[in-house]
Amino acid sequence: MQGLLIAGRYRLADTIGSGGMGRVWRAHDEVLHRAVAIKELTAALYVSESDQERLLHRTRAEARAAARINHSAVVTVHDVLDHDARPWIVMELVEGRSLADAVKQDGRIEPAEAARIGLWVLRALRAAHDAGVLHRDVKPGNVLLSHDRRVLLTDFGIAQIEGDTTITRTGEVVGSVDYLAPERVRGHDPGPASDLWALGATLYTAVEGRSPFRRTSPLGTMQAVVEEEPAEPAHAGALGPVLAALLRKEPAERPSAAEAEQMLAEVAEGRRASAAQAYVPTQHGRYETGAAPQTFGAGGSGFGTVGSGFGTGAQPTAATPYPPVIVGAAPPAPAPKRRRGLRTFALVVAVAAIVGAGGAVALQQFGTDSPSDSVTGSPTQSASPGDEGDQGTVPAGWEKREDPAGFIIYLPKGWSRTVSINKDGIEQIDYSPDNGKHLVRVAVDTAPDFDTTYKHMRDLDRQISSSLVNYRQLSLKEELFRDRPGSRWEYTWDALAKDPPHYFAAPYRAIDVGFMDRDGIEYAIYASSPAVDWAATSKQFDFILRSWQPNPS
Repeated sequence: MQGLLIAGRYRLADTIGSGGMGRVWRAHDEVLHRAVAIKELTAALYVSESDQERLLHRTRAEARAAARINHSAVVTVHDVLDHDARPWIVMELVEGRSLADAVKQDGRIEPAEAARIGLWVLRALRAAHDAGVLHRDVKPGNVLLSHDRRVLLTDFGIAQIEGDTTITRTGEVVGSVDYLAPERVRGHDPGPASDLWALGATLYTAVEGRSPFRRTSPLGTMQAVVEEEPAEPAHAGALGPVLAALLRKEPAERPSAAEAEQMLAEVAEGRRASAAQAYVPTQHGRYETGAAPQTFGAGGSGFGTVGSGFGTGAQPTAATPYPPVIVGAAPPAPAPKRRRGLRTFALVVAVAAIVGAGGAVALQQFGTDSPSDSVTGSPTQSASPGDEGDQGTVPAGWEKREDPAGFIIYLPKGWSRTVSINKDGIEQIDYSPDNGKHLVRVAVDTAPDFDTTYKHMRDLDRQISSSLVNYRQLSLKEELFRDRPGSRWEYTWDALAKDPPHYFAAPYRAIDVGFMDRDGIEYAIYASSPAVDWAATSKQFDFILRSWQPNPS
């Protein structure tokens, strides 16, 4: 696609960013002779028509939201184009790097510089809020640092314009899990204070080099956001009390945008923010009655004071009202380059899909359509002479798919593709004929945290054994996969009638085969279906596994 001319004036040069939702191109405006950035919505190529319309609406809403904000710290939107039946957003090109990249490359940011960055992001948010726009996805990856030291806020892909409630579906939670404010995790409507909380979490990440609430799964992360206090920052200095103020659990207890701006300005100038200290509880103030630390919904948090109660958040209980999720995420490890595997192996109560540039987390409601004929049909003679998988003739009605994630897979025709994870070196691709009722999933992890897939699957087995109803391990063993050490894991569980993606109570069965290639990349090929369909599903999976190829040239 490089060199393609869009709308007769914008010539694509090279990609400068990508995610599950889309990618951003550097381009040249051949009319005004200037460099621009163009955002392409690639996700629209792989979803159903109904989801395409929603994604298109979300893209246009992003352009409208950014365009109505007049501030130098907001990336300017120049135009929205229609090309290839998809909208493309033409934006100001910012030469530099994101705050996320800066933290990854430098380890952490000095407090005064972090305060300066936060000050400009806050000014952008104040302008957005004044224009009736909530950003809803403030995070390090959406803060741009230009070479000339400008700070800009970008990606209003899931922003909400005042009065517009049509870009999300009922039951959908949008935003990056690490930076969702507690009230949003609880299911309450967000407000300007929610963006300020996300800014606090972003600045904590900047000075500490790690997210304050990230745990080994999105469910654990959301529980930490609501219940726990972050570890006391070791490198925040004078910024610590400001972080404590922004990260108060209750929105009403956080400072206003004007107050937060004054605090950040003082720290950026090398002074302590005197007003921020009022938000930091002392040991006496918190425990003078002898009561235990507050649990779910507690408002107090503190940085930089002795005995301020770090690490005293209550443990989750069965009554805690969180959306159930089985997905991995990254832990708060001291070494910022290490993170726990993100890939999802189980279709359980709900599925959290972490997607692309907008980083949305959607609790997807899947349909109940019956499986297509290709699900229950058995392999027959070749549909296309000469088109063969790794181990034999391709069954009739099947096709070869060259996946952008870097592998070849053979599947029945008509199966839709979605990206459920594209983050931190992990890509997880889902194929299904019926919105997840029958599923094939491929995970590619370029920096695995386990030295063997068997150890990884044993860890996952322990995680889900207490989460799935009537979970039963059928087998978990080491085995060779194409002369490489691998593993095979099979299990069953009972889906509940009230649980998405299944609107019926039925036993489910799954198989997961993983291996490490010679370059240290971990691959996992997974399939699941109702147990009553398992005979056909297992036959399909056998051929998929034999014909699957990593890293096509």
